[in-house]
Amino acid sequence: MRLIKAIVIVTIATGTAAALGGCAPSVSGGAYDRYQTRQAQDVRLGYVESVRQVLIEGTQSGVGTMTGAALGGLAGSNIGKGKGEIAGAIGGAVLGGLAGSAIEEGATRQPGLEIMVKLDSGRMVAVTQADDEPFYPGDRVRVMTSYDGTTRVAHHY
Repeated sequence: MRLIKAIVIVTIATGTAAALGGCAPSVSGGAYDRYQTRQAQDVRLGYVESVRQVLIEGTQSGVGTMTGAALGGLAGSNIGKGKGEIAGAIGGAVLGGLAGSAIEEGATRQPGLEIMVKLDSGRMVAVTQADDEPFYPGDRVRVMTSYDGTTRVAHHY
């Protein structure tokens, strides 16, 4: 009994630390991770042809699953005595893990834009990014691609 609770507490602490340290990366056109700074980008100019609202799926890093399983196991361990307590902990961990995973994915889901750009070269490209800056057909834009393939669209003023 005490061993199970100790394991659960360690798991909760680990999950909490992972949640605080492993937040989902931004998919904003204006957000750069630290490895993209001080790097040259390929810049191409063009005009927005069309914009479509999309939904960017949330992350499933495992943090929600771990945290949910730990909390579910702790809650389930309070059911019954002896073997019933162990079965309750296992059942609670499974259900908590499923719930935690769904909560994490839902909490990190966000609206996005699929931006179709006709480059000055005549080539068409589509870039999907967070819906945090408005784009309209006819807007003059820059399509910037980093060394790692990350591409973003920004207004060209």
